[in-house]
Amino acid sequence: MRYLIALVCISAFAADNMPPESERALARQIYKEMVEVQSGFTTGTTTPIAESVAARFRAAGFSASDIFVGGAIPRKANVVVRYRGTGVRKPILLVAHIDVVEAKREDWTTDPFVFLEKDGYFYGRGTADDKAQAAVWVATLLRMKREGYKPDRDLILALTADEEGGGPYNGVDWLLQKHRDLIEAEFAINEGARGMLVDGKKVEHDIGLAEKQFANLRLEVRNKGGHSARPVPDNAIYHLAGALYRLSTFEFGFHLTDITKAYFQKMGQMESGAFAKDLAGVAAGDEAAMRRVAAASAPLNAMMRTTCVATMLEGGHATNALPQLAAANVNCRLLPDDNLDRVVAEITKAIYDDQVKVTVSLNEGASPASPLRTDVLKAFDRITDTMWPGVVAVPTMAVGGSDGRYLRIAGIPTYGVQGFFIDRDDVRAHGRDERMLVKSFYEGQTFLYEFVKALSRP
Repeated sequence: MRYLIALVCISAFAADNMPPESERALARQIYKEMVEVQSGFTTGTTTPIAESVAARFRAAGFSASDIFVGGAIPRKANVVVRYRGTGVRKPILLVAHIDVVEAKREDWTTDPFVFLEKDGYFYGRGTADDKAQAAVWVATLLRMKREGYKPDRDLILALTADEEGGGPYNGVDWLLQKHRDLIEAEFAINEGARGMLVDGKKVEHDIGLAEKQFANLRLEVRNKGGHSARPVPDNAIYHLAGALYRLSTFEFGFHLTDITKAYFQKMGQMESGAFAKDLAGVAAGDEAAMRRVAAASAPLNAMMRTTCVATMLEGGHATNALPQLAAANVNCRLLPDDNLDRVVAEITKAIYDDQVKVTVSLNEGASPASPLRTDVLKAFDRITDTMWPGVVAVPTMAVGGSDGRYLRIAGIPTYGVQGFFIDRDDVRAHGRDERMLVKSFYEGQTFLYEFVKALSRP
């Protein structure tokens, strides 16, 4: 009977996948407000967003005891809201982060902290990562409150700080350590996977079960320096430049996990032509096919191997002096079963310069994969098929990292579910002119609303 009720409810939006106009307007308003708060993890603050969200829930009639605002430091506030259900089952935790990667106005076509709708897209830092999901979670719970929805379990919303920066101010880690009772749940729904567009066509809708490890390496060269009028070959910048060039031409070997093998098997069945054959070849361990797929798509390449890439530089102390220091940050995304000591050893060998010291500056470590819960996967598959017939639902591994790592390690299985579709080979999160398709934002709003109801319906 519950399954039949779910089908009836879903049929109401099957025609255009759009939420009611008033719900779209509310979600857009919240989205705009969030994007226009400068919440860069280094220079910004999440506190205004947390306080604004708390005010919305208070105005909607939520009890003050069900709303928490706090964080490791004053400018790194998180907000946690509990939507009370009957308590028949354990809570679901709905997570999104409200900090963003830094963005400089001179790098962007438009102001990154001005929410802009243009040519079918929403532009602004955080439109994809992760303020779309944050806004939709808020709009979803407010809608349920107005509708008088009574779930059979509490729904806990946690909008968190410093996901992009990690470290001592990370919101999920801080909540787990200081206020675990606020976010204790049977499982969590977070970012970590999304729908994929290829040539404008929806081809797959991913649900994240695991993610890569995150680590930073420091490549550093020091020497005595000297006067720039008397240059010598032993230049710290030249040593570093040579090391980085060799790193740029180095690649780790291919390796599939059980999750990525299943992913490529399924995608091989959905594609056509030579690319479909190559995807099937990847799943079968064909290295030539792996090389072709890796060359064709950066995201698919990252699913097949550990990657390390230079992201920041520093060096020199004066324009008229030989450098005494040259250094670079190298960000590594390790496959879940890879080993950082092995990675460091391979990079040290590849750069082939004993003047370049390689050290680990950050190692977040591995996290376990989330189990294949039947209820979560059935709801995900069913709503995907209803909204987007023919689009395949695929369990996958996130090539980036998320707060799901902290939750999985703490024993709260976490699933990457968003309902937003992006171009597989034009991912702008963390980059210039970040954007979200307007239609995808609203369709994701519908998907997440129905998904949460499917997992909490009495």
